Amino acid sequence: MRLKVRKSHRVILGVTGSIAAYKAADIARGLLEKGLKVSVIMTKEAEHFITPLTLSALIGEQVYSSGLFGAESHAWKMPHIELAKEADLLLIAPATANIIAKLAHGLADDLLTCVAVGTKAPILVAPAMNTEMYNNKFVQKNCAALKEAGVKFVDPLKGKLACGIVGDGHIADEKTIVDSVMRSLK
Repeated sequence: MRLKVRKSHRVILGVTGSIAAYKAADIARGLLEKGLKVSVIMTKEAEHFITPLTLSALIGEQVYSSGLFGAESHAWKMPHIELAKEADLLLIAPATANIIAKLAHGLADDLLTCVAVGTKAPILVAPAMNTEMYNNKFVQKNCAALKEAGVKFVDPLKGKLACGIVGDGHIADEKTIVDSVMRSLK
């Protein structure tokens, strides 16, 4: 069943430094196929796993880097303010332990975290990390704090991880993430 979403809905896709960052391409494509506008913000760590050019080619617009005052910054239009205002939903996929901790503590030290702190839009997080990291008491405490603050999660799956073990922390499949976005925008 296809949910009705107005064509002007903009999803900001935050991509962080996880091996699962390559899945952002399929997530972006799935969002576009649903008729959504997609803007991408990549952390500098994410750029080690997937290039901005790849995502830019898929979404048909500039990909924003983690810098606050880079080439995409203009004196009259600050990206962290404009993107925060334009967002109908902020999706962070994959979400590392680091980004989850930053969000839980209100840290705003790069473009993605500044947009997260500055937006009034709902935030949806899809964690991806090693099992031991995901199950760590500090990470779980941060997840709980975000959930209490109204952040929604697309829980990771139990699966084979990049380190070779099988356990919790495998990013949810792209269809599940896209479906969660659509439900959040309904």
